[in-house]
Amino acid sequence: MKPTAHDVVLNNDVLIPQVGLGVFQTPDGRTTVDAVHAALECGYRHIDTASIYGNEKSVGEAISTSGVPREDVFITTKLWNEDIRRHRTMDAFQESLDRLGTDYVDLYLIHWPAEGWQDAWDAMQEIYRGGRAHAIGVSNFAKNHLDELLANTDVKPAVNQIESSPTFPNQDMVDYCHALGIAVEAWSPLGGTGSDLLKDERLIEIGEKYGKSSAQVVIRWHLQRDMIVLPKSVHNTRIQQNIHVFDFELDDEDMRRISAMDTDTRNGADPNDFDF
Repeated sequence: MKPTAHDVVLNNDVLIPQVGLGVFQTPDGRTTVDAVHAALECGYRHIDTASIYGNEKSVGEAISTSGVPREDVFITTKLWNEDIRRHRTMDAFQESLDRLGTDYVDLYLIHWPAEGWQDAWDAMQEIYRGGRAHAIGVSNFAKNHLDELLANTDVKPAVNQIESSPTFPNQDMVDYCHALGIAVEAWSPLGGTGSDLLKDERLIEIGEKYGKSSAQVVIRWHLQRDMIVLPKSVHNTRIQQNIHVFDFELDDEDMRRISAMDTDTRNGADPNDFDF
């Protein structure tokens, strides 16, 4: 991948752009195609999808018709729980490639630590060694899952993608991964579906200080915690705003104020207690 101005170096020396477009709950078809086109036009080079999102085909179509070379776009997709339980990693991966219209992905993740994830990781190491995924990692792994994986692997995960936002920083998990040399990506970085986080007066006030939106303030807070951030939007203006976060820096006091919004309450499921 051609380097961008704001890359993180993963533990296998692969470069990953620090801000990516997430397409969770973005409908397949024109909505996803338009969102990805808008993102690529304004400088994004990182798109995060998953088989369960049902929009891999549209992500692939958007990239192939964008005018941006495939090798300049970092594509992440994920192995879904049912495929993990049915030991379908190889088949599921090929199906994702076919939908995306590519012969490799830049990052392939286990979506949740569903029963059978250990076998899935073995298969993913084969995919990685064969060059069809330039990096492999996990998503929603808690400390116990990571400890078990690291005790039984030749390939350390490059990434753990976890829930993190000002109301649930998940900082212990972030620190744990960073200490292991595993990069951390934030899903629901802006609070997630149904959240009123961006209307919080504290964030609006901080944004006014820097001439930025509350969303830009939150994304910047993640970046200064050495996170890879995956904000989702289908609105062109917000897609553009969400990547214009490298021209200012939050001071220590504002970083602390945002971190103090922690309610210790997840928006999504607990990795050790989910039923899907």
